[in-house]
Amino acid sequence: MLMQTASKKVVNAWAMYDWANSAYNLVITSTIFPAYYVAITAASDPNKKSYVSFFGRKFINTALQDYALAVVFLIVAFSSPILSSIADYRRNKKTWLKAFCYIGSASCIALFWFTKNNIEYGIIAFAIAAWGFWSSLVFYNSYLPDIAAPEDQDRVSAKGFALGYIGSVLLQIICFVIILKPGLFGLNEEDKTVGARLSFLLTGLWWLGFAQIPFSVLPKSSSVNLQKEKKNVFSSGFHELKLVWSQLKLMPSLKRFLFSFFLYSMGVQTVMLVAAGFGKKEIFPKPEDEPKLLITIIIIQLVAMVGAIMMSRLSKRIGNWWVLTISIIIWIGVCISAYFIESQSAFYVLAAIVGLVMGGIQSMSRSTYSKLLPETMDTTSFFSFYDVTEKIALVIGIFIFGFIEEKNGSMRHSIVALGTFFILGLLALLYLKPAYKKRMEELKQ
Repeated sequence: MLMQTASKKVVNAWAMYDWANSAYNLVITSTIFPAYYVAITAASDPNKKSYVSFFGRKFINTALQDYALAVVFLIVAFSSPILSSIADYRRNKKTWLKAFCYIGSASCIALFWFTKNNIEYGIIAFAIAAWGFWSSLVFYNSYLPDIAAPEDQDRVSAKGFALGYIGSVLLQIICFVIILKPGLFGLNEEDKTVGARLSFLLTGLWWLGFAQIPFSVLPKSSSVNLQKEKKNVFSSGFHELKLVWSQLKLMPSLKRFLFSFFLYSMGVQTVMLVAAGFGKKEIFPKPEDEPKLLITIIIIQLVAMVGAIMMSRLSKRIGNWWVLTISIIIWIGVCISAYFIESQSAFYVLAAIVGLVMGGIQSMSRSTYSKLLPETMDTTSFFSFYDVTEKIALVIGIFIFGFIEEKNGSMRHSIVALGTFFILGLLALLYLKPAYKKRMEELKQ
């Protein structure tokens, strides 16, 4: 029996979780937190490297942030199979989605008390927020094939990303006004950190509040009862990954796509995580330049919203494979340009290009994977495999980025490594094309 797309109410509720949690991804991951962290940990002499002490050991400030995220992604990669197994066994994926939402949003709120005098506290709260955000995504993403028929998955996936960009930009603008004009809100204008810290608090409340919409509407889990098939939920998660891997051997299109996704994700996700730090250090180093950096990130988000929708529509004309290929070629050009870029005006142009392909490649990757899945109701295990692939790629990508910066003292050298990841991902996509074309023909029959 052909699957039918869920009601508009359910689809909109699912997409609203993107609206809720994307505020974290923008404010904490991409804009205000990185700029705030670099500012409060910067060396007094701009010509010297900025070091921080973390439990007695010194790190370059941005490298420490990269290492913290690498540890988080490693934890997520190993824990998500166990959590997915428990969710499948108990048929309660929404319960886990809620749990990690509450962990992440509470940690964002905790960042309100982060100052230069408690670096350890701030990094730990930052890491836990990341853990909550990324762990929740495996359960959120696994709803896509449950609520959307294959022919609607590009549209529904893009809708989620588009709503995420709208919601996050809306909160970003509110935070931006608070930072620039704290007096309008009765805040102490002498305290230059209060606006940023209040933004962290608002992000946690935004995420927590709007998440109640999908929590009240989404089904608890799929209707399939897997309890009889699973004995030990702690080991069966990895057993499920093994089963998924065994199925991949029989599905060359899915296997090759995941290989390409692994390679280019090392670049895409790392760029998203380090863009603000790169802009702050290399392009907007002066305190008075901070508003320009925030405006740049808003440009990225606004263009990304349009990019996700445009690429969804373009995929109907030329197919997902071509959209992904074009996106990666553009990403390669971005990395080359970022290595040489010096002026702020050129950075604005580059930011707009990043935004165009950032939303599209994420949306297309998620929906392409969903389309290539075999007929199964055990979607959480397959998306757990997708999530593990992405997180291991992130661990490698962001660790290499931070390591190269520590060794060479410049983020520009790290950009070269990201460009290499994209080139390898492009080659893997070219290898995928014949199998992908055959799979699409099978789905049409």
